[in-house]
Amino acid sequence: MRIYYVYILKCSDDSYYTGVTNNLERRFTEHTSGIHPTAYTHSRRPLQLIFYRSFKYINDAIAFEKQVKKWSRKKKEAIANECWDELSTLAECQNETHSKNKKAEEK
Repeated sequence: MRIYYVYILKCSDDSYYTGVTNNLERRFTEHTSGIHPTAYTHSRRPLQLIFYRSFKYINDAIAFEKQVKKWSRKKKEAIANECWDELSTLAECQNETHSKNKKAEEK
């Protein structure tokens, strides 16, 4: 049975790259060797693998990859640090103008 992986790389410019693969070691080697000159990670080497999660089904892996790609930097860092319980807090709007953050007298 094939296993699929969603992974996050930390780039030398402190940006993050999220991808999906069925061979994590091979894919990381491809990123670090720079064999694809037009790839996002090519000019951002060296790279560090900071997170990966395995999946039994490719559709689950692709769905999770798409979800993670939309996440904030803080949410990506939370899962890299295995702080899954922080995700719901980080998903809440922190903007002062959001209705849940206004003072009672302003409502």
